[in-house]
Parts: sequence; structure tokens; C-alpha cells
Amino acid sequence: QVAAASGHTVVLVDQSDEILKKSTKGIEESLKRVTKKKFADKPEAGAEFIEKTLKNLSTSTDAVAVVHSTDLVIEAIVENQEIKNELFKRLDKFAPEHTIFASNTSSLQITQLANSTTRQDRFGGLHFFNPVPMMKLVEVIKTPMTSQKTFESLMDFSKAVGKSPVSCKDTPGFIVNRLLVPYMMEAVRLFERGDASKEDIDVAMKLGAGYPMGPFELLDYVGLDTSKYIIDGWHSLEPNNPLFAPSPLLNKLVQEKKLGKKTGEGFYKYK
Repeated sequence: QVAAASGHTVVLVDQSDEILKKSTKGIEESLKRVTKKKFADKPEAGAEFIEKTLKNLSTSTDAVAVVHSTDLVIEAIVENQEIKNELFKRLDKFAPEHTIFASNTSSLQITQLANSTTRQDRFGGLHFFNPVPMMKLVEVIKTPMTSQKTFESLMDFSKAVGKSPVSCKDTPGFIVNRLLVPYMMEAVRLFERGDASKEDIDVAMKLGAGYPMGPFELLDYVGLDTSKYIIDGWHSLEPNNPLFAPSPLLNKLVQEKKLGKKTGEGFYKYK
């Protein structure tokens, strides 16, 4: 959406036409919300903006077929190393020489993903934050193999879509999640020990630290399965780091399929 709205030609690829229809509808709804604010007193300009943006956007279920004419591939599929590697390996064979590959992963090593291709110098991380149309931040990740030219292209692209890029080395969680995930896990441990209720921890962090959400609200928003996946991955990388220790309570909730907002229950219940 943000790429198309800033004048880039975008092909959105997913597994089925059904998913793509849903995605396109979601983008249209999101654009309507944006135009309500952006063009509050100019409805015609708003309608034109939506039409122009949607013209820049097409969809496909065949990544290989569309990669031939692509300058930049941004992967944002399931957080699974093997599945991501498989996709990059396949696209690497068909993408033009100059095409840059980027992953929107929040927890996996960019270097490991780059190694599944023959274009390690044209590979980096572009980590957008949810919800992307609202959040200004993009973490641009440079691996030891990423060329300066690629890095600069990724920084320029981030600015061209209206974001504020920050750069980081290929370190677990980059900047935001490296600080945020251990903080959320510490909150869970505080609750597990019975030192404070989850409600009081959430109120304390909102009123005392000025955070828009408390850690338990945030965990439910992110998804408990995603949070568990991240912490498990980091724990396997650094088993002796106490910040990366798994949580029995988090594991129990995930096992019970209480994954947060998306399933109607996590640490809290949702209607």
C-alpha cells in the first residue's frame, strides 16, 4: 500500500486469488481511512488518490513469473527460516542481476536468508512496523556482505515511501525487538512470580513510562505464537542469556491456542 501510494509499481504476490482479493479489499479500506484524514476537505482529490494508488497495484499467485521485471523484492511471508530460504532460492534463479532482495523478518538472521541466494551483496533487511501505513519507522539491515550501493538503495527506497529509516547490523531482533521482546518477557516473569497482576503491570507501564500499550496488551496484539517463536529462536542461539529464557506461562497459552487478539483470547479475553 505505502509503496503504491508513493508512486511505485507494485505486484502483490500471495498463495491464492482468494487471499489476494481479501488483501486488495483491505488495502482499499485502508486507503479510504488515509484519505479521510489526508483529504478531509477535498473528497475529489481523495478519490483520485485512491484510484491512482490502486492503478499502481496488481496481484499474482506466481512469484517466479513476475520477478523477471522487478527491481526490489520484499518478502513478508511466514516467520520460518526454511520456507523463506526456499522462496529466495527459487526467485534468485529467475530475478534479474540488478534486483535487490529484502526480508521483512523481525527475528531471523538476514545473513542466513542471504546465504540461500547467489546475491549476498544485493540482499538486506527492510523491517517495517505494524500498522505500516501509520508507523514511520523502517529498520534497514546491512549484513557483512551487503554492498554499500544496496544499503543506500534500501535507505533511499524507505525514504521514498515516506518512512524514517534507521540502520542496524544483522543482530538478533535488530534495534526495536531486541529491546522490546526481553522487556515483554520480563513483564511475563514478573507476573509469573506473582509480584504484580498483569492489569497493574500494564497500567504502570502506560502511566509510568508513557507507553501507548502495556506489555500484556502488546503481547496479545503481536500474537503469543509470534512472541514465543522469536524467544525460542533467540534462546537456541544464546541458551545462557537469561533475557532469552522461555516462559512456561507463554508456552502453556500457545499450547492452548490462546494466541492473543487474533484468536479472541491471550493474556486477556476479546469479544
